[in-house]
Amino acid sequence: MRKQLIWSAVSSLALASILLATPLARAADAAAGKEKAAMCVACHGENGISQIENIPSLAGQPDQFIQWQLVFFRAGTRKNEQMQPIVEQLNNEDIRNLGAYFSSLTPPKGQKDDDPDLSEKGKQAAAGRRCASCHTDTYAGTKAVARIAGQREEYLVKALHDYKSSTRSGGAMAAMADVAYPLSEEEIAALAHYLAHL
Repeated sequence: MRKQLIWSAVSSLALASILLATPLARAADAAAGKEKAAMCVACHGENGISQIENIPSLAGQPDQFIQWQLVFFRAGTRKNEQMQPIVEQLNNEDIRNLGAYFSSLTPPKGQKDDDPDLSEKGKQAAAGRRCASCHTDTYAGTKAVARIAGQREEYLVKALHDYKSSTRSGGAMAAMADVAYPLSEEEIAALAHYLAHL
């Protein structure tokens, strides 16, 4: 696991140096991003709000977060069979435009909470794990850190399991593995429920 964390950190630094060394040809174009996002709708939903189990909503995600995840998928650092053929078609300008587009969309709203007791346990777990220190007090994310408020509940469970098992790599792997590894199944379920209903 330690080697995987070190490799993830080295990969992230290498990708960062490539991105920083590449001059921006022009400012990101959200309208062009919307056109390019037509290929994302089938899975991630109209206006970036997913209706499919285990597929995340992208609406309202921070611009840099979207860009980094696409770069990680394209580089193969983050793996997903459905995403791979799509990201292979994207150039850097497409990635910047998609980041601008998805970040401009209204994020999903949490559904009516059907289990306030579970949410309270999740709230306590979030405070105990200091989730707000990276994801912000409203869990809306910032810069390269994901928005988790209002995200699909089962997707949050999946993401926490992937971090806990070191299945997910690319960006924040070390920090999230440290947070997720000690979580019990009950804490994962409570956290996901709480965040999804914000």
